[in-house]
Amino acid sequence: MNPPVNRSLIINRVFLARLLVFVLLFSLTACGRKQPINQIFLMPAPDVYDTGAIDPFTDFDPIQSIPYEGMLYATDRKPAEEGDEKNVYLNERGFLLRLGVGKIKLGDDSMTWEEAREISLLKNRSDKYPMKITAVEETGILAESYSNFIPPEVKGPELQQPGEEFAAKINEKLAKSKRKDIFIYVHGYKVVFENPLLVATELWHFLGYDGVFIAYSWPSTPKTLAYFSDLETTTLSAYNLRLLLEYLARDTDAENIHIIGYSAGTRLVINALNQLALIYRDEDKETFRKYLRIGHVILAGSDFDRQLFGAYIDEGILNVSKNFTIYLSEMDKALGMSKWVFNRDRLGQTWDESKMTESIAEWLWGTDEITFIDVTDAEKSTTGNGHAYFRQSPWVSSDILSTLMYDLTPEERTLQRTPEWPIWKFPPDYITTLAERLAKENPALAPLMEKKTE
Repeated sequence: MNPPVNRSLIINRVFLARLLVFVLLFSLTACGRKQPINQIFLMPAPDVYDTGAIDPFTDFDPIQSIPYEGMLYATDRKPAEEGDEKNVYLNERGFLLRLGVGKIKLGDDSMTWEEAREISLLKNRSDKYPMKITAVEETGILAESYSNFIPPEVKGPELQQPGEEFAAKINEKLAKSKRKDIFIYVHGYKVVFENPLLVATELWHFLGYDGVFIAYSWPSTPKTLAYFSDLETTTLSAYNLRLLLEYLARDTDAENIHIIGYSAGTRLVINALNQLALIYRDEDKETFRKYLRIGHVILAGSDFDRQLFGAYIDEGILNVSKNFTIYLSEMDKALGMSKWVFNRDRLGQTWDESKMTESIAEWLWGTDEITFIDVTDAEKSTTGNGHAYFRQSPWVSSDILSTLMYDLTPEERTLQRTPEWPIWKFPPDYITTLAERLAKENPALAPLMEKKTE
């Protein structure tokens, strides 16, 4: 007679085996990697810059022309304790939304601006281009983020002053900019406070430091096993991001507020926008655009439940912004692991044609409010674990920056899709055709393009 089967023991062993595999694999596919806290090296230059179709820079150091000389930030991290010289903000929830500026240093100390500018635009850059945060200056707490659970004595007498000062910084910079737009970058899982400020600076660098960039630094934890707790934190931080969006629309002169969300950070973006959709659910798209002015929403490597996003579409999330651009990848190993853990398709994964119903395909063909773009064939999109392609692929970064700089449609950016499939893709000659299209936006740069092709 066989001994009785201990089902609970088997289940526990299976669970532990899956957990062990998860830990081992996810350590290879997490969003963040160990690096100096206050420094990164500039991402590869978008390929379109090498053609001469875009030259965003002036002849003088642009940081010196920024009134606040750095990168604006908003964070709901907990401030470090007095005497903690290594950290400004901790990897813990701080609940309140704090505003400030991180002072930025571009390039090596020995570089002139002209040398730094030239190196940063090289397609094959031999020299590393460091970007550093040299200081952090907090403006104060946004008054709207105080809740009923905050003791009155903590609030202080000048509740509105930090928000007014922060808005004044934004408006002063907008007044000096060609594009009266705000760009917000929301980072992924497993990074410290400084990382989004530096990545936002990279993106802003290739926008020529025009408009205003804000890094939203939510309290992610630089530990692999913090993944699940971080995902819960994104739900709380989405509330504060929503408050920030309403404040910027109300108190600044921005004509558009664009949002770039990455990985787990797309959860903040999507949930914040869905909150707005529910709060103002009786308003039409024109009213949202008039009062909230949310423009392009760009989601890269989105670790969000695809079906849940579909439910949010039914609740009106597409009314909140001008449009959504969602990048997809077949080779994103981090999202592959996330799908394995949750047993649900991620928003940033490519669609299996067998899973897309005719009604969904027909709907995608008929809307310009949401665009899905497959990056699998884009140059260097599979570098590393294939998750950080928005920085590592010079084609994807070219596409993102062309969208933000010139408000071009996917077709105008020379992306393609077949008559049978409503997903945009990168053609083999993407950079050449994009450069030709951008030359029409920049007639003065046409001679530079001809010189580069000689």
